Amino acid sequence: MLFVLRYTVYMERLIEKDLIAWKNNPAKMPLVLFGARQVGKTHTVLAFGKSNYKDVAAFNFESSKNLRAVFEGDLNPNRIISALSNNALKEIKPDTLIFFDEIQACPKALTSLKYFTEQAPEYNIIAAGSLLGVAVNREGFSFPVGKVNRLTMYSMNFEEFLAALGERPLLEAIKESFATDTPLAENVHFHALTLYHIYLVTGGMPRAVAEYVAKKDYDYVRMVQREILADYYADMTKYASPSESEKIRAVYESLPAQLARENRKFQYSLIGSHARAVTHEIGLRWLKDVGLIYQCFKAKEGKIPLKSYSDLSYKVYFNDVGLLGCSADTPPVPILSGALGGEAKGAMTENYIEQQLVFNGLNLFYWESAGVAEVDFVLQLNDAVVPIEAKSSDNTKAKSLKLFVDKYGIAKSVRISSKNFGFENGIKSVPLYAAFCIKESRGGK
Repeated sequence: MLFVLRYTVYMERLIEKDLIAWKNNPAKMPLVLFGARQVGKTHTVLAFGKSNYKDVAAFNFESSKNLRAVFEGDLNPNRIISALSNNALKEIKPDTLIFFDEIQACPKALTSLKYFTEQAPEYNIIAAGSLLGVAVNREGFSFPVGKVNRLTMYSMNFEEFLAALGERPLLEAIKESFATDTPLAENVHFHALTLYHIYLVTGGMPRAVAEYVAKKDYDYVRMVQREILADYYADMTKYASPSESEKIRAVYESLPAQLARENRKFQYSLIGSHARAVTHEIGLRWLKDVGLIYQCFKAKEGKIPLKSYSDLSYKVYFNDVGLLGCSADTPPVPILSGALGGEAKGAMTENYIEQQLVFNGLNLFYWESAGVAEVDFVLQLNDAVVPIEAKSSDNTKAKSLKLFVDKYGIAKSVRISSKNFGFENGIKSVPLYAAFCIKESRGGK
């Protein structure tokens, strides 16, 4: 099976460090890589394999139906390796990276990973699939629990975006200022905000970023994003029943309207006059399983553990801020100039921040008090509750944040806005472009 590395621009992905750690782990098992379509799984695994192994044997179960016949017999690893070697027209050895792409199209191939763990652990196998999240929740689909390692890949965060643009000195300056609460020089701060606004348009889908880096033309960026959305809609039709597909699409198409309100809490009534949780929850669950949306649940209390105080109310965000802008038909010019107003600007800001925090593996919540106050995000970081106020501009009045801090005795809070770095009155000021820096400290320190 021939694979082509499609991007003309090399884009380093942070998950490569996790892949190297997996490779070097003597107790590793086959790795299953989750992630939405078009986030870069295939490209990243192939690039990783070519850089770290003597050879790569890649197999795509979605495009090669004949390949599935290899797994119709017994699942003995030695027999499978022999058959795969014949299919690839080359000998597959333990120092070869075996890549099973779109593995959800062949359930028995996924089951076989259990036997590789038990009987042939010397082989290096990575399996990936854009619809794996849906497949593993399907009746009759057996997932090798406890016999595989797992990772999830997301679209590029702002750190990866800066690296793709060759902005590594800026990237290091941002990280240093975040760690020390030291403001950047004003010209550097302004430049970083400019790149932030560009990212709001491009988002982090690798093809869209590569198109921007190569051409600096937003028409081409939007063209790529429309193609990605078309692929998503095609999946809704191909991998769901007609009645389910209709509900999935209705939920997804309602998201720009859901977010373009002062209260961004998800409401089924905005899908249609007859939409209810009992009828359309399947659509929401499908979108979440394939990684097209993120949910942020309401925390009734700002206490540890936040999960114990989770409410049934939630907000729903796109998996990529660029796709939000494209789906909502938001022109690039007002986004780039900062002139986008109203709730549309706030929606993009929140979606962007959510995207950066989810990338860092954080569970997100929000908090509100009887409709009087609302804190956009609440995190549990290093055994402490950390509230985050998100501002799309430099208007940093934070009455809701103060109310939350006073109510729960919070020692430290975060305000994300267009203002420079700083720390005052227990509030850490984080510029919008540095949201990617907010993460769990290693070792809990």
